[in-house]
Amino acid sequence: MTDVLLHLCSPPEWRAALEAGVVAPPSLTDVGFVHLSTADQVALPAERLFAGRRDMVLLAVDPGRLERAGIEVRWEPGVPGDPESMRFPHAYGAIPATAVLGVLPYRPDDDGRFSAPEVPPLDDAGRGRLLQPSILRRTATREVGIAGGVAVLTDSVPSSMLHNQLLVGPGVDTATLVAEADRVLGGAGLTHAAAYVLAPAPGDADALRADGWRIEDLVTMCAPVADLPDATGTELVETVDLDELRPLFDASWRERVPGITDDQAAHLTDRYRIEDAVVALHCYAVREGDRVVATCLLKRDGGTAWLDAVETVPDARRRGHANALIRAAAATARDAGCDLVALDTWADDWKRAWYARLGFTDAGHALAAVRD
Repeated sequence: MTDVLLHLCSPPEWRAALEAGVVAPPSLTDVGFVHLSTADQVALPAERLFAGRRDMVLLAVDPGRLERAGIEVRWEPGVPGDPESMRFPHAYGAIPATAVLGVLPYRPDDDGRFSAPEVPPLDDAGRGRLLQPSILRRTATREVGIAGGVAVLTDSVPSSMLHNQLLVGPGVDTATLVAEADRVLGGAGLTHAAAYVLAPAPGDADALRADGWRIEDLVTMCAPVADLPDATGTELVETVDLDELRPLFDASWRERVPGITDDQAAHLTDRYRIEDAVVALHCYAVREGDRVVATCLLKRDGGTAWLDAVETVPDARRRGHANALIRAAAATARDAGCDLVALDTWADDWKRAWYARLGFTDAGHALAAVRD
């Protein structure tokens, strides 16, 4: 789907809409409608209202969902100064948050000017591929333009490679990637170089591996919420605060990364806290006695939800905890009106086949590249 309508707002405004369940800006009270635009139009209100701002986002709204919700969209003139022949879509009613198919970071150019955005396909696969990079860009302290993409830098969690890396398109040559990593990540004082290569071209992995990068094939998987298992067997699952999961996460990272420091382990949990500022974060746990032995996270972002950090401690595996956690997360997504759940997993991980049995299908590949 590419014929979406766009609503311009800030990340805090979108987070408030997620909490409320609807997008209902002051204009709805003031003039009776929510301002929308097409991709060709949205630079006009962006320049007029938010010139030079580098934190704005575009909510990609499905007009079909507005129609099904009984919300009328009228095409009407803009404000004085807009082209007289131009008609803008105005939604006469609060927009359900679940009518938002994706959230597109919207940045001006180096001169501070906005232009028409490139709206990716927002079918199920496209929505799944968009979500993780979108969250990373919205949580970043700053974003730096690089050849073939952007770099995200997140000052509060410097140990999280996920939140301090290059996000690049396919076909960026290795020399350019290395130079940009040195310039931006090295210039920020980071001791790692990390890159998320979206929709990699043939040969990208081999070229990076030859240059000393560690490469993993990352698969985005999606499932319609209607196809996921129901909430049967979730009696042991609790909704908890993120800090209650910290001991499990800390132990997991210390097992996987020998020599990790206390601060570094803390950053890898804290990164979920900063994501809660831009998406609705739900934390789930299963306890045995007083100890949390299994967990997963769900991040709601409009009509799409993201499943993350599905983990069980070694001595509590094969007891059905992970299945129960995913069932509980799916129930939350379903109750909130989400119609799609997505996740990332390694291509050669056994979990990929398990997710497939639960109803998830492959939506696209990316390369996760790391160089010390």
